[in-house]
Order: sequence, then structure tokens, then C-alpha cells
Amino acid sequence: MRRVRAVLLGVWDFVVGDDWRTAVGVVLALALTAVVASAGGSGWWVMPPAVLLLLGLSIRRAAGEGVRSGRRRAGEALHGRRSVGRG
Repeated sequence: MRRVRAVLLGVWDFVVGDDWRTAVGVVLALALTAVVASAGGSGWWVMPPAVLLLLGLSIRRAAGEGVRSGRRRAGEALHGRRSVGRG
């Protein structure tokens, strides 16, 4: 039973990962694709914009978290100035 639980937790971590919002967005986009296809439409066009939108939102959230957590850009010294000798 431990192995089954470990496999299920591994799959959950792989699918959901660090951002549950993106996972929910993908499920919603797939559902919309199914609705469009079942209505007789061409559903292929739903996923490309959904992926671009979800990727952009995910990057925006990650960038905002970096700012809020006090992370510094690569190459910045502790006092907020760039290191000497770095472009």
C-alpha cells in the first residue's frame, strides 16, 4: 500500500507541481476544448492561447513572489549595487 500511495503522490506532484492554479487552468482549457468539439466545432484552437495565457500568468506570479520574498537579481551585491567588474 505504501508503494501505491507513493506513486499516487508522485503523480499528483508531477501534475499539480508548485502551481495548482496552472493545473486548474489546464483542466478548464481541456474541458472547454471538449465542449467545443462536442458541439461540432473545431476545438484545436483552444489550447494554444490557453497555454500562452497560463504561462504568462505563472511567470508573472513567480516574478511577483521573487520581489516579495526579497530575492535580488543575479549580479547584485548585498547593498543593491552591481558587483565590481560585472557588466
